[in-house]
Amino acid sequence: MSLEERIDELKTKHQALEAAIDEQIHRPHPDDIEIASLKKQKLRIKDEIATITS
Repeated sequence: MSLEERIDELKTKHQALEAAIDEQIHRPHPDDIEIASLKKQKLRIKDEIATITS
């Protein structure tokens, strides 16, 4: 897997997590623990992308 493919894969996961967070927030009874977990995963991916691109 090339570096660019890895970055694209991470960006796709990042977008999927953003969608999951948005979906969770707009539920009638959002699960704060799940939202926090998703945000942590999203941040890890963002950090990984930043590390690869720098």
